[in-house]
Amino acid sequence: MKEYEVIIGLEVHAELSTNTKAYCNCTTEFGADPNTHCCPICTGMPGTLPVLNEKVVEYAIKMGLATHCTIAQFSKQDRKNYFYPDTPKAYQISQYDLPLCKNGHLDIEVEGNKKTIGITRIHIEEDAGKLIHDAYTGDTLVDFNRCSVPLIEIVSEPDIRNAKEAVEYMQTLKSILEYLDICDCKMQEGSLRCDVNLSVRPVGQKEFGTRTETKNLNSFKAIQNLIESETKRQIEVLENGGTIYQETRRYDDAKGESYAMRTKEDAQDYRYFPEPDLVPIVLSEEYISSLKNSLPELPHVKKDRYMSEYGLSEYDASILTMSIHTANYFEKVVKKCNNPKIAANWMMGDFARMLNESDLQINECNITEENMASLIQLIDDGTISSKIAKTVFEEMFITGKEASKIVKEKGLIQISDEGAIQAIVENVVANNPQSIVDYKAGKDRALGFLVGQVMKESKGKANPGLVNKLLLTILNK
Repeated sequence: MKEYEVIIGLEVHAELSTNTKAYCNCTTEFGADPNTHCCPICTGMPGTLPVLNEKVVEYAIKMGLATHCTIAQFSKQDRKNYFYPDTPKAYQISQYDLPLCKNGHLDIEVEGNKKTIGITRIHIEEDAGKLIHDAYTGDTLVDFNRCSVPLIEIVSEPDIRNAKEAVEYMQTLKSILEYLDICDCKMQEGSLRCDVNLSVRPVGQKEFGTRTETKNLNSFKAIQNLIESETKRQIEVLENGGTIYQETRRYDDAKGESYAMRTKEDAQDYRYFPEPDLVPIVLSEEYISSLKNSLPELPHVKKDRYMSEYGLSEYDASILTMSIHTANYFEKVVKKCNNPKIAANWMMGDFARMLNESDLQINECNITEENMASLIQLIDDGTISSKIAKTVFEEMFITGKEASKIVKEKGLIQISDEGAIQAIVENVVANNPQSIVDYKAGKDRALGFLVGQVMKESKGKANPGLVNKLLLTILNK
């Protein structure tokens, strides 16, 4: 069997978080009853005229600047003609030969290897409606609420070589979009989705193989699974003497397989021509510069700052800066408690676990930044032990109560009275003579066992530092 190389390019669609649609005043709010957020303009009634939403241009430029693109001072919008039930105008307003942003790149890191993925272009366009298939009746209904919701399409160069790179690229894009606050990135609602263009070729061959395009993948897991299954499918077809056809495919995540939808269209099939109802987009250098100066601290810059300012490892800094919500939460906690390392450990440990188990984002949980900082301060000043803190944290997560209130209500204050701990230590040593023999024989585990027994007797409240000190004093006599 030959060895094959996979060639992948992604077309990422991000819905922009504008209040109104791209060419009319209808709201972009998600989740309304079907066909209640549309008007004659976004449903393409004869005689209506679109007017471009300025925020759409602003948000697209910000994404272009954040991904090192060249911003066009002159661009236009085009009609992409195709007939489909969810496109009432029988065309989509998009951009063809003069996109707003082009020739950018994004740096990613996979398993310690850094790589630059080229970005061909970022252009603005309007979304289509949504087809709803009724499995019971077999009917198909159409909801036009999403028609003309503004999108940016981010088209990569075919620089991606495997599923891990594709997922990392998507996660990096998602992070930047969230930092810029131009897309809510709710993949389950379709706010961020991508089309995967994939081909394979024998290693050493210069020409690309025939590519397929799989549409509308809206989770990182689906992207990874599709790339792995489509790679396997294409290789098996070629190995068996078959031919790969240029086609559009759809991925069934539940079945873990893709299927052909239609022959892939080329640009000429869409009969692009300039949108006659919209004037060109002309931008001044001053306007572009003002947007560049307004960009927030982006993820890679924040990561470097966390390493230098807080002394965090590259791994910890990467995890904490991946989401703007996590980064904002972390910084507020550190500002209150002034202990970045402990804060990072909590957020990447028990906090991350509880969020994952509850299927919550950090900005949706019960624990405020002030309460999290208070918990860390209670550990720092010796009021509670780290072990007790885990119990307190879980109660905070469920109820939202303040840490100090939980500690008082449950009587969890750490015992730091040397006399009280001394009595427990002496009792434990007296009841475990074999452990003393083992310790004298050089078995270090014996000390850990005795510490555990003291903590058990004190119901986890004894100060661990004092327990170790008092035990060693007795054992070394």
